[in-house]
Amino acid sequence: MRDNAVYNRADNEVMVRTNGDEILIICNTESQMDKVVQKMTTDTCKLAGYEEWDDSDTKYILTFIVCDIEGASIEMELN
Repeated sequence: MRDNAVYNRADNEVMVRTNGDEILIICNTESQMDKVVQKMTTDTCKLAGYEEWDDSDTKYILTFIVCDIEGASIEMELN
């Protein structure tokens, strides 16, 4: 994926945007959001943020963080 790019076309089911080491994905339904999280979560890509966007219909904004340093992995810190 290119840095700081928007991947959006009329036939896309979700909107995808990159911003450095972040990937932002806007989903239309909770089931779509669950599929995206399942497919995107790897050792080098983790869900870092979630936001419900209430407009005329609810959208879900997911933020993933990517670590592309060889041999490194992302570990979540729980509060």
